[in-house]
Amino acid sequence: MKVSCDLCFHRCALAEGQTGLCRARANRGGEIVPLNYGRLTALALDPIEKKPLRRFHPGSLILSAGSFGCNLRCPFCQNAEIAAAGPESFTRDCSPEQLAQTALELRSRGNIGVAYTYNEPLVGYEYVRDCARLVHQAGMVNVLVTNGTIQPGPWEALLPLLDAVNIDLKGFTQGWYNILGGDLATVQRSISMAARACHLEVTTLVVPGENDTVQEMDALARWLASVSPDIPLHVSRFFPRHKMQDKSPTPVDTVYRLADTARQHLHWVYTGNC
Repeated sequence: MKVSCDLCFHRCALAEGQTGLCRARANRGGEIVPLNYGRLTALALDPIEKKPLRRFHPGSLILSAGSFGCNLRCPFCQNAEIAAAGPESFTRDCSPEQLAQTALELRSRGNIGVAYTYNEPLVGYEYVRDCARLVHQAGMVNVLVTNGTIQPGPWEALLPLLDAVNIDLKGFTQGWYNILGGDLATVQRSISMAARACHLEVTTLVVPGENDTVQEMDALARWLASVSPDIPLHVSRFFPRHKMQDKSPTPVDTVYRLADTARQHLHWVYTGNC
């Protein structure tokens, strides 16, 4: 008998022993379980600006944790070795209690909390939730870096535990999201919900020939401003990665031009990777 995973719009129907598209959630004994619970592939103390967050505790450091799996298939992914990987990729076990304790021990070095990042952290939803509760109890902050591909129920339940979120808005056409295996409307909904609940910043990676027109950036920025013109937008430069090694980096002038377009609608626009 198949069981449906209702965490994201894919709603993978999984037979016993089968793993979902994200490679991190599976049917075990008739229940959907996270295979990546407490299994980390990366752990580092990073500047908050690397998340990227520019208007949330600038100048601080945050303990950044990543696992494996992702529910999109971006051909330009810079972390594909873990995002597109399965259980074989994890390097260390780390319980929620251990992660929260490590974050607390690093407070003397300037750490303000935990960032869930590197792969798509929401495919390990239960781990993020459990860690976030303990981090809050320790008086520290939770940051989530996500593609925003999550259903409204679990997203609404998680948001009270989050202090800041950066959501990748990968473009503003469903055609581009089809290539990535995603859904634009789902991400828009996640952005709108997060904007009402916590500090929110948005990142758009500009890929040459895919989402780099002034018209698309104008539509994206107009919509984002309709949610709130105070949402910071990071317009980021593409470099050849993963399955897009044949493309050239985004021209710097293109990034600057699109950032100027976004500034017609938004108060805070930053350029990245330039």
